[in-house]
Amino acid sequence: MGLSSTLYTAISGLQSNSQAMTVTGNNIANTNTIGFKSSSTVFADMLSANIASSSGNSEVGQGSQVQSVLTDFSQGGFESTGSSTDLAIQGDGFLIVSDPANDIQLYTRNGSLSFDANGYLVTADGYRVQGSPFNDDGEMINGNLSDIQVDHVAQIAAKKTENVTLQTNLDSNSEILGAFDVVNPDDTSNYVTTATVYDSLGTAHLTTCYFTKTADQTWTWNLAVDSDDLAAGGAEDLTVVSSGVITFDENGNLLTGEVGTTGALAWANGSNAAQDITYNFETTQFDSDSTVFSQDQDGYASGEVTSVDIAADGTVSAVYSNGETIAVAMISLATFTNPNGLDSAGGSLYSATSQSGTPTIGYPGTSQGMLVTQALELSNVDLSAEFVDLITVQNAYTANSRVITTTDEMLQELLNLKR
Repeated sequence: MGLSSTLYTAISGLQSNSQAMTVTGNNIANTNTIGFKSSSTVFADMLSANIASSSGNSEVGQGSQVQSVLTDFSQGGFESTGSSTDLAIQGDGFLIVSDPANDIQLYTRNGSLSFDANGYLVTADGYRVQGSPFNDDGEMINGNLSDIQVDHVAQIAAKKTENVTLQTNLDSNSEILGAFDVVNPDDTSNYVTTATVYDSLGTAHLTTCYFTKTADQTWTWNLAVDSDDLAAGGAEDLTVVSSGVITFDENGNLLTGEVGTTGALAWANGSNAAQDITYNFETTQFDSDSTVFSQDQDGYASGEVTSVDIAADGTVSAVYSNGETIAVAMISLATFTNPNGLDSAGGSLYSATSQSGTPTIGYPGTSQGMLVTQALELSNVDLSAEFVDLITVQNAYTANSRVITTTDEMLQELLNLKR
């Protein structure tokens, strides 16, 4: 051991601090990279030999080395973007993506997503986001993950109305009238409400329900449609297609007549001639104005995709022009026992290793991480800490270079002894 070994010790210090500077520089360079996780350098000393002495053996150091580079997977801040396909993860989860060229699965925290020309939900680099699809009955298909794809040019077929629900109040102070007359509907009814229903072709038809008070707790209802809408036509402008009686108790609660059926409707446009519509009356008779609180029916016209919505629970849904929303898939997330064991694959992507452990696959939630929609996770780089590291690494590098120059001067003095 001598002065020459000191030169190599100082060189190891220069090399390890150069690598540390590379890590710090990479952190600073990715300050604005979406989902980027900063890294830190862990140094270790190197031993070259043992020296025997009266006090025992002593180890002589030969410099330093980079033992590992650790990634900090702490939570980054959120930036609201307003884009319906942008996602941030609050928690430990990773989005699962697949390379379409070779089906290799990778993992990322970068939720800057979009739909490609084929309707696949992809990252900026074209990797396809993985999840579980829903079937035609709206049930999620569990099992192997698959690419999330929305058919943006598909139409949803029309659905004929089968049920209409009216939640109303009929004024208990209304005047008692005689029988309903379709020729003079407004004069022979106390309250009128309309509803739009759809046939099997998706054509909308207006139905009008006339309520007539015939006794203190008794009302009749008559459901009428425009006669021109019916295949059989009619002698009057309106045709009554169904009627019934509803009764109330002394407290204004419905006693009987909560359900009525139109029977087989034959529309003039040639749609399904056997359309039965069930009316559900959720009606009260209180001392307040007659009004409709809510009205609902289960039919709709055909429609095309107008937008795609991603909910906080990970559900990807297609929104159609007819107002319907159909669930397409559920985004899956992966967590790891040791995320520091992941290998960086570039592009904010990671690959699993034996050190990271097998990924646990699940859906957004407490264990996997929550999704924040229309937002992106910012880099977790702390610039103030990185600048401190810059100063520390620079000083260490300078000190090691001074060791080299000082050792060189000592060697020159040694060579000068022969003069």
